[in-house]
Amino acid sequence: MSRKMLIDGNEVENDNNNDNNNQFDFDLFVIGAGSGGTRASRFSAQYGAKVGICELPFHPISSEVVGGVGGTCVIRGCVPKKILVYGATFGPEIQDSREYGWQVSENVDFDWKKLLQKKTEEIVRLNGVYKRLLSNAGVKLFEGEGRIVSPNEVEVIQLDGTKLSYTAKHILIATGSRAQRPDIPGQELGITSDEALSLDELPKRVVILGGGYIAVEFASIWRGMGSTVNLCFRRELPLRGFDDEMRALVARNLEGRGIILHPQTTLTQLVKTEDGIKVTTDHGEELMADAVLFATGRIPNSKRLNLQAVGVEVDRTGAVKVDEFSRTNVPSVWAIGDVTNRMNLTPVALMEGTLFAKTVFGNEPSKPDYSNIPCAVFCIPPLSVVGLSEEQAIEQADGDILVFTSGFNPMKNSISGRQEKTLMKLIVSAETDKVLGASMCGPDAAEIMQGIAVALKCGATKAQFDSTVGIHPSSAEEFVTMRSVTRRIAAAGKPKTNL
Repeated sequence: MSRKMLIDGNEVENDNNNDNNNQFDFDLFVIGAGSGGTRASRFSAQYGAKVGICELPFHPISSEVVGGVGGTCVIRGCVPKKILVYGATFGPEIQDSREYGWQVSENVDFDWKKLLQKKTEEIVRLNGVYKRLLSNAGVKLFEGEGRIVSPNEVEVIQLDGTKLSYTAKHILIATGSRAQRPDIPGQELGITSDEALSLDELPKRVVILGGGYIAVEFASIWRGMGSTVNLCFRRELPLRGFDDEMRALVARNLEGRGIILHPQTTLTQLVKTEDGIKVTTDHGEELMADAVLFATGRIPNSKRLNLQAVGVEVDRTGAVKVDEFSRTNVPSVWAIGDVTNRMNLTPVALMEGTLFAKTVFGNEPSKPDYSNIPCAVFCIPPLSVVGLSEEQAIEQADGDILVFTSGFNPMKNSISGRQEKTLMKLIVSAETDKVLGASMCGPDAAEIMQGIAVALKCGATKAQFDSTVGIHPSSAEEFVTMRSVTRRIAAAGKPKTNL
């Protein structure tokens, strides 16, 4: 017997143990075995669904015809980038260690190729882990390019060109996104984050175009390894969309580490010369580089899915349009993750995949909740946030906003002599005392913010923060010892930051 459930007033069959599904090869076929697709397929299989999934063949640098099980995060995103961040952190730490009594040689060698080898070994290992997760869950994995032929049929094009066709009660698109390049003369001389993670040689001179998290993270990575880094971005400050006060501190910290910032600047041309790549800015400035990184955004991987022929709607960027349950306008086709361009974070794709399985096969219609999702920028030192920024709180506020801040030089720096401030911030509703947002720029910010995110998800008040005993000595304790209001902003006021 099939069961029915209501989604926003519409009656929908629940497909767990549905005898009618015998007319299909699969209950669910997933295109894309990244974080979201893998999660959705595994959890759907646990509900009893017969699941197939396809993914492009493995390669560290993505294209329209190569990818790999594990997706962007595992192969050419979060994981390999974090490994390089760890590697870059050691350089300044070794220098700072002298003041702690360590006798360190003036010339400390760094082996880029060894780190890259270790990075590659790790992503190959994780690629295997993801394949085993699918196999252990009973999910059938196909290697090849998937495209939708009809609302209930998927075609998989294998490496040798052979085409396999499978029918499915439901089809899930989880193809992610990939880096894009600016349309400027010489753009073929530049690289994206994919190639940046797999360069044969460490570039001694780097120009980066972009002001988002990828740009500032790679700026920190290469600078930490001793490269000269020029960071060009269009705004006054990097990291548009984050709290302005935090953005200003990140910019100061980047400069303090020796990164050369070029605000309100873009690139107009790249030319290959005997001395490297000559980069021209829109101000007429010329910079020489061994590598030019384009960190100018990502686009959804939807172009080759044949969506238009099936009638699945996409927006002008190619993002698949979905409702709040991740369903497209074609009832049998769903989409999650970066290809929908909602909130492009790996843990969000995992959440969407989990709730998709609950909705379709678990008889539990579930909408993703995008409130109070923490995130981090792994520049050095890192930035991490959860909830509303000061600017967002003011825009959305019904009443006054209280801002609490604590800025200090971390205890570790008092010995090493490094002049690099940490800033921590809480945004509080004056009327309800509820903590609306938290942010931190400083060592271990992401590790600290994960716990703060739990508090915000539970609706914690400032009084509850204040009643919590801190861990001493730690930076984290500042979040429970900020007693004095830094500023109170009226509902109709403007944010006051040092910009």
